[in-house]
Amino acid sequence: MTFWQLVLHLLNFALPALAMAMLMPLAGRTVMGVGRISLRRRMGVHALSGLLVLLGGLLLHGQDGKMSTYIALVLVAATTEWLLQRGWAAK
Repeated sequence: MTFWQLVLHLLNFALPALAMAMLMPLAGRTVMGVGRISLRRRMGVHALSGLLVLLGGLLLHGQDGKMSTYIALVLVAATTEWLLQRGWAAK
C-alpha cells in the first residue's frame, strides 16, 4: 500500500464522523436554538466523539463499515448535541 492509498483509507474511515461533526451542530442550532457553547467547539467535540465511536466499532467488529457502528454514530452524535445544548433545561 502506498502512502497516498493509506491517506485515502484513513480519510474514508473518518469521513462519516467528520460529516456528522459538521452537520449536527447546525441541526441542533435549528432545532434547539443557539447554545452557550460556540459552534466550532461543538464541532470539535462531535468530531472527537464520532471518531471514537468509529474506532470502537472497528475494534469490536474487526472491520469498519458495519451498520451497527453507523447507528451508534448517529445516536452518540444526537446525544452529544443534546448534552451540549443542555436539552434537559427548560427554555
